[in-house]
Amino acid sequence: MADTLILFTSIGLSEQKAKETLKNDALSSALKDAIIQARRTCGASGVDKAIGTLLYSMASRLKDPKRVAFLSDAIVQGKICTELQLAAALDFVKSHPHDPIGQADFEEACGVGVAITPEQIEDAVESLVGKHKDQLLKERYHFNMGLLMGEVRSALKWADGKVVKNEVDLQVLQLLGPKTEADLEKVKPQKAKGSEGKMKEEAAAEEGAAGEGRSLMEQLRGEALKFHKPGENYKTEGYVVTPNTMDLLKKHMELTGGQIRSRFPPEPNGILHIGHAKAINFNFGFAKANNGICFLRYDDTNPEKEEEKYFTAIRDMVEWLGYEPFAITHASDNFQKLYDLALDLVRRGHAYVCHQKGEELKGHNAPPSPWRERPAEESLLLLERMRKGLFAEGEATLRMKMVMEDGKLDPVAYRIKYTPHHRTRDQWCIYPTYDYTHCLCDSIENITHSLCTKEFQARRSSYFWLCNALDVYCPVQWEYGRLNLTYTVVSKRKIIKLVETGVVRDWDDPRLFTLTALRRRGFPPEAINNFCARVGVTVSQTTTEPHLLEACVRDVLNDTAPRVMAVLEPLRVTIANLPEGAPADVRVPDFPANEARGSHTVPFTSTIFIEQSDFREVMEKGYKRLTPDQPVGLRHAGYVVSFQKAIKDARGQVVELEVTCCSSETAEKPKAFIHWVSQPLTCEVRLYERLFLHKHPEDQSVVPNGFLSDINPDSLHVISGALVDASVKTAKALDKFQFERVGYFSLDPDSTAEKLIFNRTVTLKEDPGKI
Repeated sequence: MADTLILFTSIGLSEQKAKETLKNDALSSALKDAIIQARRTCGASGVDKAIGTLLYSMASRLKDPKRVAFLSDAIVQGKICTELQLAAALDFVKSHPHDPIGQADFEEACGVGVAITPEQIEDAVESLVGKHKDQLLKERYHFNMGLLMGEVRSALKWADGKVVKNEVDLQVLQLLGPKTEADLEKVKPQKAKGSEGKMKEEAAAEEGAAGEGRSLMEQLRGEALKFHKPGENYKTEGYVVTPNTMDLLKKHMELTGGQIRSRFPPEPNGILHIGHAKAINFNFGFAKANNGICFLRYDDTNPEKEEEKYFTAIRDMVEWLGYEPFAITHASDNFQKLYDLALDLVRRGHAYVCHQKGEELKGHNAPPSPWRERPAEESLLLLERMRKGLFAEGEATLRMKMVMEDGKLDPVAYRIKYTPHHRTRDQWCIYPTYDYTHCLCDSIENITHSLCTKEFQARRSSYFWLCNALDVYCPVQWEYGRLNLTYTVVSKRKIIKLVETGVVRDWDDPRLFTLTALRRRGFPPEAINNFCARVGVTVSQTTTEPHLLEACVRDVLNDTAPRVMAVLEPLRVTIANLPEGAPADVRVPDFPANEARGSHTVPFTSTIFIEQSDFREVMEKGYKRLTPDQPVGLRHAGYVVSFQKAIKDARGQVVELEVTCCSSETAEKPKAFIHWVSQPLTCEVRLYERLFLHKHPEDQSVVPNGFLSDINPDSLHVISGALVDASVKTAKALDKFQFERVGYFSLDPDSTAEKLIFNRTVTLKEDPGKI
């Protein structure tokens, strides 16, 4: 069994998936045979994860075990490379149960050796978009895009579905522009009379898409219907009603006037990340959607890790996302009040001073404290001695007499730290914990809805317990699902490790998913807010792919980033016959889809620069740009150029082209128009890829040597000799542009007047080849 488990994990299965597979005897036997056969065929090269994925898929779907060896060989030999081909292969062997299998017929049926180029897909989609153009313009995004996908797949049977979808999305976006509010409205299907089952299906579908297309504000207004109304806290499930509850709620309503109040309570010991963006949107957005107020409250109870730069950065990020706090408060504002309440808690018999060491209190099975029944008077005296600094760190704590939902006994309320506080300096040497501070600060600020992530659900009962034990107003805690992204880490400790080891420059390195890093990379705040809305108001934990965030970024930048021309890998081109009267400047629209939004001019001379990839000496099938036998158009210039001569260096590399030009009005329409620059500025361009190689770099079953061993060596590529048109010369830090045909870029704060530096924010469309 252990050997088979190792065999299964060797092809890329997680340990959990391998164990599940072992429970299925038929699947386990087929997969084992497939791997052994694959190893015989591929020899020393081994079975990589891509092959392993296909072998698993084949073994789980194959009905005839005698075909395992045949199909395993086809996969290892690279004949079957995709799920689409595998499905065809399985159909073929099912319909040919007798030996021998005709190899030629099999390969033809499975598309073996058929390569569909991106250019072929682009042409096919372009043709079909043109065919359905009138209907697309009429129905816009309510048009059945599946129809386009199906027709492309019919024309190009072996085309990669992801590439087809990306190309359809891109060309439809170019035709229609970004989605409008009308596009986002859900079209309700017509219900057939008397078809009760069908009506139920439609209702279920509508419920499943409840959040789709709705703004976050709309979702949060709807969410408010599930929550308690201000003053009706006691109607919430699990809320504890005491003899004083109704009087306390009455006073609360008198103070707040029935207004909804929320708070965003970050610890000022690190930079906010993408998960905090959801918390900011939920807390501030919930208040805003329901005409309430939201506090920005710093949970500054651990002076060892707090720094001024974190306080400032947190506020900057909240305001950058478009929210204005009703008030900025600190847990430390309430240190005296919290201490007075701690004394009251001891007097009431609900807390005691304990001398167990920190290591004894770790985990959920800590031994009961021998000091739990210590007299209140003794604990009061010892607590005062703690406050005066008469104990060493770790020598005493104040603990609350309660059991948390997760079984943890008597959580700590106060601990000793001889570290000056950022705001209170040396006034205190004992500091309250989160479990003690949070609910009481919520109570003091008369918060109505304490919104927090799901992992705090285990603290809900302690939240209610402490407020009720002290007879103070008790808000209601509501939990929502935390937002997690793949291919990244957001732990402050781990980001510090990345900085300290030099993997990234600082907290705002554009390869990270801190909010400062995303801003520096050029992500617009609206895109991050839209992403939070797309993720939706969920109670389940969500792990999301970065490309969904990047899609939101493209949606915003497509409408807001002016177009300019830039060449990342330049090739010099001399136009031998540029007419003497040719215009010295060319007008380039900032937004080609709506030229009324403005334009800029760029020089056009006999010397221009194009991308090296836009020229090939040898023509290849599907290539549309410049070759010795194929002219190409120059975007915005009104010219078509034809190859005349290639100038090469000593190594035989093409370093310059000589071409001739003619007016695009008289020339035959070329297959493509390419971008170019003339009299450009030299700039530095930084291209970013994912920082980690695996989806879950913290998962030791996938990355056994830890996240630092999973760094992508190609996560940053710096191009120092890129060229950009001079219209960007006056750009300011964080200004955003679309480099035509290249991607979206943002001006980095490192830029100077002498040297502009651009960060690639996202590519023009998702790269389906990314891991």
